[in-house]
Parts: sequence; C-alpha cells; structure tokens
Amino acid sequence: MIANYGYKDGSGEYFITIDTEKCNRCKKCVEACPFGVMAVGEDMNDPLSDQEVAYVTEAERKRIKYTCAPCKPTNETIPPCIKACKMDAITHSW
Repeated sequence: MIANYGYKDGSGEYFITIDTEKCNRCKKCVEACPFGVMAVGEDMNDPLSDQEVAYVTEAERKRIKYTCAPCKPTNETIPPCIKACKMDAITHSW
C-alpha cells in the first residue's frame, strides 16, 4: 500500500510517501531523521494488518513543509530518511 503523509497548498505539494509493502520495519529512517518526523508502528492506513510500518507522526503531518525543509533534496544531497532506507520505500514530493 502507498501511504502519503503531508498536504498540498497554494505553494506546492509537501508529501512523504511510504510504500508499506517495501518497508521492512528496520527503523533506520526513524534513527536517521534529525527532527523526529518518522516512526514505526501499527499501520493506521490498514487496520486489518498486524504488520508494523514506517509512518509520519501525527504531530508532523501538517508541518512537513517546515520540519523537513532543512533536509530538502538538491542535486547533491539526499534526505537522511531516504538515504537510510535500503528498501527504497520512502520518497518525497518536493
């Protein structure tokens, strides 16, 4: 399942997308995130699943634009959460 966390407004789209089928629950994204945006736990998007997955914390979903701004990807940098995910389960929309 593809889970999108974030929002869209007049200035753009700010989403972190997690492919929960690729996520292996290693928690490396949680460890790599310097701002506490990521967590691993019960899949809130699939209540019938008993698997834990990576997700964006409730407190950060509407602040992603600001919280993740210091890690915004450039031609030379990759956000730490994406770099840490060896399963390629995480992407950003900006």
